Formats: sequence, structure tokens, C-alpha cells
Amino acid sequence: MPRFMEPIDSAGIVRWSVLAGLLTVTTGCGFLPKSDAEAQTGQRQAENSPASVDVAIARTMPLQQPVEYTGTTQPYRQVSLRSQVEGTVLDLTVNVGDRVTQGQTVGQLNDAVLAAAVVEAKAEVAARQADVAQANAEVSTARTQVEEQRLRLQQTRSDLARLELLFREGAIAAQVVETARTTAGTAQQALRSAEAQVRTRQQAVTAIQRRVIAQRAIVAQDKERQSQTQLISPVTGSVLERVTEPGNLAQPGSEILKLGDFSQVKVVVQVSERELGTLRTGQPVQVRLDAFPKKAIAGRIARISPAADPTSRLIPIEVIIPNADGRIGSGLLARVNFAQRAIARVVVPETALTTDQDRRSRAQSSGSAQSSGGAQSSERPSQTKGNIFTIVKGEKPTVSARPVTLGKRLDGQVEIVSGLGVGDRFVSRSSKALKNGDPVKLSVVSEGLKKGNKKGDKS
Repeated sequence: MPRFMEPIDSAGIVRWSVLAGLLTVTTGCGFLPKSDAEAQTGQRQAENSPASVDVAIARTMPLQQPVEYTGTTQPYRQVSLRSQVEGTVLDLTVNVGDRVTQGQTVGQLNDAVLAAAVVEAKAEVAARQADVAQANAEVSTARTQVEEQRLRLQQTRSDLARLELLFREGAIAAQVVETARTTAGTAQQALRSAEAQVRTRQQAVTAIQRRVIAQRAIVAQDKERQSQTQLISPVTGSVLERVTEPGNLAQPGSEILKLGDFSQVKVVVQVSERELGTLRTGQPVQVRLDAFPKKAIAGRIARISPAADPTSRLIPIEVIIPNADGRIGSGLLARVNFAQRAIARVVVPETALTTDQDRRSRAQSSGSAQSSGGAQSSERPSQTKGNIFTIVKGEKPTVSARPVTLGKRLDGQVEIVSGLGVGDRFVSRSSKALKNGDPVKLSVVSEGLKKGNKKGDKS
């Protein structure tokens, strides 16, 4: 029988089993990759090493939605200086950009025709005044006649009384008395006629005096028209445009100059209907001009248009800003920020927060994902309570979980209503989940590190 066919005793079986087991263990250890072994070792060391954290210093700032619109500066008032009379433009004493004051003479029209009209009107007044004098003389003559007729009437009445006495005594005939009575009646009629003549002459004087007054009004009107040949600035401001030049004929209503009042500057911006509810007349605004980028100008909303543009659905808002020094001109690009009043509170990034929802999420994920020390997204439901890890100074820095009350959130930032003070150092980001008392290593981007401590080993 061949040797390999011989039966094996039980002791041999045991020896072969032990050898096979040792061979298996040795073979398995020999095939474990070196990189996997090092990775397992590094993972255990990372889990046991302090978390690397970014540290920030708590500061206050307003948290509000900036609403900025662009517009163009315009003069507070724009006036067109127009000719009120016809005449050739003789002179314009100002140019574009010149400052003018209200009441200043800025030009002259030819007034020769109007000056002649004034002279003619004055001559007519003199003629009317001569008519008044003549009428007054006629009144005096009529009054003299009245006195003469009154004396004549008195004389005829006296003669009639004397003759009636003689008639009663039988000294004269009745015909003589009748003649005297007729003469007295005629004298009375003559007196009445003379008095009527006086009244007529007085009425004539009154009419002529009224014509004198009317003619004087014509003189004043002609003088006013002549004075209108002087071009007077109606406002204090600057010359925006010379519409015409000397030598041109100006008709009534012709535009001569464009003037702008720059004591204040107007900016009109178009806002959406969604923003209209947050704006009100008199509301303070902040305006920045590209011409003066380092200067913020405080203004106010002067008017809110009641009508929106039917196409764009935008509402014109008129903003007024002061311009006492007159440096702001027309046509400059203005950026208007409708800033709302806001209380300056401590503001931190949402990544610095740890809320109950964060802890539940980490418990559900069994620690499989690294945490950043706080909230990861602003899309989660708003929380009013949370925790912030603050830095505890020591030989080795550690963290302390501090409960805080949360306020408004905006663009990844959140207000801290209470629980964190100005100047407190807090963890804004962590390489892994933190818990109270954990040691940490400060990153080189942490705030408040001394120049000689950039490695961040100590606080």
C-alpha cells in the first residue's frame, strides 16, 4: 500500500490541525494593508485630540435688511426764466453754473418801444389833467351864476312884496303887481337852472378825473412792461442752461434761462410695492453719492407718490437732502438706503449656535458627521433659545456651553438678545462636535490671539 494511503492516528490529526491554524493566522496578518492600519490609528488619535476651533469676539451691530435704490440728484426747484414782453435780448450777465440770488438782474431786453409808450401815456395823463382843470373852472363859473340868480330872485321877491303893498293901498294897478310876480317866478327858474348847471359841471369834472386815474394806470402798466425788459432771477440758485443768446428776439413766454434752487437736493427713486408698506413721509434715509463716496448724507422722505407706474408697478419716492454748501449738483448718481431704526445687539454667525435641534440631529446621526459647533443652515425653523460655546482661559483652553436667547436672523447672522456680552470670546466654528468642558485648540484665524501665540495652543 502506498505510504500516503496509510491510516493516520489521532495524535497526528491534532498536530496537523494546530499547524493549519497557525498558518491561517500568520497568513491573515501578512495580508492586512499597512495604509488601513495607519488610518485606523490616525482616526483614534483624531478622536482623542482637542477640536480645532475658530474664535471670535462678540460685538454689537444693527441687524436689518438694507434697502438701497439708485436715483439721480435734481434741484429742489427748477425754474424757467421767461420773457414777459417782446424785445431783442441785449445782454445776459450770467453763464451756466453761475450762482444767482433772488432779485438779481441777469439780463436786459431792448425797451425802446416800451419807453416811448410810457412817454405817450404820461402825455395823455397831462392832457387829462388839463381837462380836469378846465372842468373845474366851468364849475366855478356855474356856481357864480347860481349866486347871481339867487340875488336876482331875492330882488324880484322884494319888489313884488313892495308892489303888493302899494296895490292894497290902491296906489298902483293890478297889472303892475302881476308883472312883478311873473318876474319873480322867472328869477326862481333861472336859479334852479344855474344850480343844475353846477351839478352837471361837477359830474363832468368827476368823469374827467376818472379818465386821469385810468390814464395813470396805463402809465403804471407801461412802466411795468418796461421794467420787465430787465430779466430778474426769481430764485436763489444756479444757472442750469442759457436757452437763448443776446441778439435773439424774445417773444412773450420765450424761455431765456433755466435756474435751479440747490439749497436742498431732490432724489427720486422707484421702489417696489412690496417695500411701500415700510416707508412713510418724513422717514430718515441715508444717501451716498458716487461723487463723494466717503460721505453719508442724512435725508428724509418728502413725498410718496399715490400712483404707481402701470407698467413697472414701481412707486416714485421723493427724497430731500440738505445742500447748504452747494457742493451737490444736478445729475449725480445717488444711492438711497431706507434705513430703519434698529437696536444694536450682539450679532454672531449662525454657525456658532447649538440648539436642541442640533443635538437631536447629532444623536440621530450617531456622531458620523463632524459638527461645526453650531447651526449649519438658516433654512431651519427659527429657534428662540440656544447655546454658544465660550472660551475658558487656562493653561489649556476649554469651552463652556452658555445658554443664550436669540433674536432676528438675517444672511447667516443672528442677534443675541441675552446670554452673551460684548467682548466675550466664543467659538464661531469647530472641527467637530463640542460639549461642555472640552479642551480645544485655537486656529490661527481666531480673533484676540497675541502675535507670539499664532499657533493657538493657549488662549
